[in-house]
Amino acid sequence: MTKGKSYQRYSAEFKRMALLKASEDGVTANGVCEELGISFRQLSRWRDEFRLKGDLAFTNNKQTRNDELIKLKKELEKVKKERDFLKDAVVFFAKESE
Repeated sequence: MTKGKSYQRYSAEFKRMALLKASEDGVTANGVCEELGISFRQLSRWRDEFRLKGDLAFTNNKQTRNDELIKLKKELEKVKKERDFLKDAVVFFAKESE
């Protein structure tokens, strides 16, 4: 059984640096690709993504989802504490009014 081709993953910073370098005067995209060891096609995909999404390009959706999940868990914990406090307050005031 053969394994599928593994792909190199590049950070958002690396992609932005490659695009910035390729946009400098007197520098060719092919030269940047050779220097960084990436294909021209890959650089073109990154350029297209950056044109479409701007500053949101190359964001890691998995990380964004993890951040959102952490935020929601913290919020849920806070809401549960508030709910429990209110339950205790209802019991306390119910006893006081008797």
